[in-house]
Amino acid sequence: MEYKVILTQDAETGWFVIEVPSLPGCISQGKTKAQALRNIKDAIKGYLVSLAKHPEDRILERMVEIEAVSVA
Repeated sequence: MEYKVILTQDAETGWFVIEVPSLPGCISQGKTKAQALRNIKDAIKGYLVSLAKHPEDRILERMVEIEAVSVA
């Protein structure tokens, strides 16, 4: 499976923060971009295991769509 991620770098610490928009609350970080990417893979795996164990939390099944919005 592939997931799109948003990668940002903290201006104060320089650490990289990654979140997965399609998995609400799935966020990780790392001192380097490579470390952050490794960490988010582990976070995604853990998130999916948790969803399997707790079907009542299956937010993804209730999600209709994710859409980009432009602001002029």
